[in-house]
Amino acid sequence: MTGPITGLYMVTDARRPPPVPVETAVAAALRGGVRVVQYRDKSDDTERRRHEAAALAAQCRAAGACFIVNDDIALARAVAADGVHLGRDDGDVAAARAALGPDRLIGVSCYADLDRARAAAEAGADYLAFGSLYPSPTKPESALAPLSVFREARAFTDRPLVAIGGINAGNIAEVTAAGADAVAVVEAISAAPDIEAATATLIDRGFGPAA
Repeated sequence: MTGPITGLYMVTDARRPPPVPVETAVAAALRGGVRVVQYRDKSDDTERRRHEAAALAAQCRAAGACFIVNDDIALARAVAADGVHLGRDDGDVAAARAALGPDRLIGVSCYADLDRARAAAEAGADYLAFGSLYPSPTKPESALAPLSVFREARAFTDRPLVAIGGINAGNIAEVTAAGADAVAVVEAISAAPDIEAATATLIDRGFGPAA
């Protein structure tokens, strides 16, 4: 079971912005084949965040891709995002479901914690994310999750499993081979000199040319 959470998953990060406007970066990634975009910006600039999120939501709709907002349930609802992604301190699945309704996606960061993943699945999360899998400049403090976490999680859930953390063109194949349905990346896309080409390369190496 993968539904819309499959393939290459781009995460924008306001703390490590691309060298071009975020809308330009996402447009290039969508042309390259990204299937999911998560907007991550924890700043207090409410007006800019809403403007950017609305623009990205429209881009994703036009491209047939899935648009997820990190952390902010109210923003996700305001821009009609496809869903929200929750970390350890971002509230629970039940509250997000009550706010967003039954048709929106709720993703949960599970790190390397299979008990958290099991609880999230039982609470109705639509996908489960694990990582960091490799040392990550985006979250250097994160403990590493083993690739075996996907096999172990698959034993108790059929929900999509997302890999994140330090993934690039050199290691994405082993991540998908380990059982990840989707692979989330930040800098491997955003920091690339040619975002569209970098995206296409990641998809080709991780999912094959037909993905």
